[in-house]
Amino acid sequence: MMRKEMQDVLEQNILHFWMTQMVDEAHGGFYGRIDNSGTLHPEAEKGAILNARILWSFSAAYRVLGNLAYLDMARRAYDYFIEHFIDHEYGGVFWSVDYLGNPLDTKKQFYAIGFAIYGLSEYARATGDREALEYALDLYDCIEEHAFDREHNGYIEACTREWGEIADMRLSELDANYPKSQNTHLHIIEPYTNLLRCLKELHAQESCDYVPVLGSVLPIGVSIPLETIVSVEASLRNLIDIFTDHILNPKTHHLDLFFEMDWTRGAGRLESYGHDIECSWLLHEAALVLGDQKVLAKVEPIVREVAKASEKGLRPDGSMIHEANLDTGHVDDDLHWWVQAENVVGWYNIYQYFGDEDALEKAGRCWDYIKSQLIDTEHGEWFWSRHADGSLNTTDDKAGFWKCPYHNSRMCLEMMERISTGR
Repeated sequence: MMRKEMQDVLEQNILHFWMTQMVDEAHGGFYGRIDNSGTLHPEAEKGAILNARILWSFSAAYRVLGNLAYLDMARRAYDYFIEHFIDHEYGGVFWSVDYLGNPLDTKKQFYAIGFAIYGLSEYARATGDREALEYALDLYDCIEEHAFDREHNGYIEACTREWGEIADMRLSELDANYPKSQNTHLHIIEPYTNLLRCLKELHAQESCDYVPVLGSVLPIGVSIPLETIVSVEASLRNLIDIFTDHILNPKTHHLDLFFEMDWTRGAGRLESYGHDIECSWLLHEAALVLGDQKVLAKVEPIVREVAKASEKGLRPDGSMIHEANLDTGHVDDDLHWWVQAENVVGWYNIYQYFGDEDALEKAGRCWDYIKSQLIDTEHGEWFWSRHADGSLNTTDDKAGFWKCPYHNSRMCLEMMERISTGR
């Protein structure tokens, strides 16, 4: 029952919206914004995050469902991303382009580069495309070369286009300006996990090779070099340690949000319940894909502790509030679409791997909340959020720079695959 519901929402509500309302036939790729009223803004800027997430969503949908219409959308997203978002002069990915596809904000935000790897590696998984894998590995090299802190470990937030220092490293105006954050590390461990999974799958198929020069013709029938896999494995293993040893607060089991270069915690006592539950399953996934039993034994108790800590944000109806500042007492109790999507997957993961029936009930209650309160059954896609009093958020976009077919489509795909295979 739940699997069919997930597939119906994925195909008829989410992907259909993006295929019918967001395709930019005039200038290529996808439009940058539709506001909550349903008004299209055809001249809105186009963000790297939005476009990388579109690429991931349609690639994953094609891989799971085999619908050629999704492959067409994935290929459209891929072609546009390579042509307009990849910085072919300095490497990396532009933060945004204008509606014509010209570079607009050229800073290098490693969060966005991470999502580019996520989308490109999923496209390579779905299609076996060797060029896509090569681009993904090239971007992996960019992060390791320019973001990795060799003195204190971890990854910085951003650089200028030419990889120089940048004063404002914030991901958005809502964030504190610190050189390291939980959010960026979360969305580096996520693509590195997918990249490693892709490399292992293609290595097993002996279907391609990595040549570090873009545009190279890759020999047919040659497997992925083991040293490439070993390199990504080492980075992923280190990221797992960063989460368990630096980002996790050992006293509260929440994930702290902002850090100085030396991992001193900053910006006060903040708790982000959506990131907690999302991290619980992404960290578990990283350890599972890595395949090291010692790492898995270390991680699995932490996975359960972080999920348990996120319960602080749960409401009786199954929904989860956004975040809280314990220093000021301010609670952001809006019920965001992305938090609910991660809430479902996170608790189902706890049920699936640890046999926790209460976790299954939590996932089910949140899914019921999503169906009744967040899915726009009339116009497609999901609303951004509802306020704590149940009223609809009519301010934030239906689709835009941050509102993408990713958290919700991934929830559907994760649940479909987990229910079908029992993984």
